[in-house]
Amino acid sequence: MTNVPDSLGGGSMLFYIFAPNKNDMIKRFLYILVLILIYSLSSCKSAKPLISPAGSVQPAEDYINLYKDIAVLEMKRTGIPASITLAQGMIESDYGRSRLAREGNNHFGIKCHSDWTGPTIRHNDDKRNECFRKYSKVMDSYDDHSDFLKSGSRYKSLFYLKAEDYKGWARGLQKAGYATNPDYANMLIRKIEEYNLMMFDKGFKPSVIPALTLAEKPDKSTKPDSSIIQKKEPATVSGQIVVALPLRVMENNRIQYIIVKEGDSRESLEREFSLLRWELPKYNELMEDFQPVAGQLLYLQPKRTKAEAGKENYTTVAGDTMYLISQKYGIKLKSLYELNRMEEGAEPEPGRKLWLRTIKPVN
Repeated sequence: MTNVPDSLGGGSMLFYIFAPNKNDMIKRFLYILVLILIYSLSSCKSAKPLISPAGSVQPAEDYINLYKDIAVLEMKRTGIPASITLAQGMIESDYGRSRLAREGNNHFGIKCHSDWTGPTIRHNDDKRNECFRKYSKVMDSYDDHSDFLKSGSRYKSLFYLKAEDYKGWARGLQKAGYATNPDYANMLIRKIEEYNLMMFDKGFKPSVIPALTLAEKPDKSTKPDSSIIQKKEPATVSGQIVVALPLRVMENNRIQYIIVKEGDSRESLEREFSLLRWELPKYNELMEDFQPVAGQLLYLQPKRTKAEAGKENYTTVAGDTMYLISQKYGIKLKSLYELNRMEEGAEPEPGRKLWLRTIKPVN
């Protein structure tokens, strides 16, 4: 076989094809074709990499898909447009990638302020080493963001705006001093319009009910609010199936609960609501072998560490126990004791003022 040169360039390649006999010419020709093919493949570059680096694939769309349902639930609870909540979360947390978001689950850049008693994280902002709120999960950040706006007097005028008025909300937040950036309102508006976030303000129903916490026991004379009872039949939004709550599931403090009816057994409830054996007793702080009775309130999700916004205190009456109060307001029993600086197992006397959202001040 004729020896093949180590490298060929330009005109020498054509000259190399010619050989003393036909077989060598065919071999050389095939060899050159292979070289051309290899060179072509190695020099071709796609416009975009097939696999993007982690965290860089559509960060905005990923963020929206993760948190849109929580934003909608917060809108229904407090009236804050879901578009505004999402846009603020995207900007303040850099789509969940900022240090505050990653290490503190703080998606809205809310600082500690004097009334914050929870965990904190230090971060350089307008000043070095500033105190920011830290949360155990992202959902708590969304919850606190809504409460922060709802309870702040400087944001009061915003709640007279319609949920669809995202521009009014954006400008109002900037005017009230939510952020120091002079272009903050325009940043929010651009983000909302770029990703069509206003669609979530117009009757959009969440496709997933996040695992939040548990509910308030209604008075016997109180009928369930029809606005929080959804039909069993699935609805559709933009071609997507929306999962609706069964008719008997109600919500209070954004916590799902049912009232036990005649004929219900623990096993039938667990089957109906796809619950594991440990969930009902754990969520309702009951003995492991409890059996439900007709008229009993049972939570389908864990209780919260505080009551919903607007329910700051409760004055006890005869017959109240700490457990009944914890059930009524959807607060974990241990948290209720801690908020009121009481020893676990102690019971309140009638007429006592209990604290439901913040720790009782030291007298």
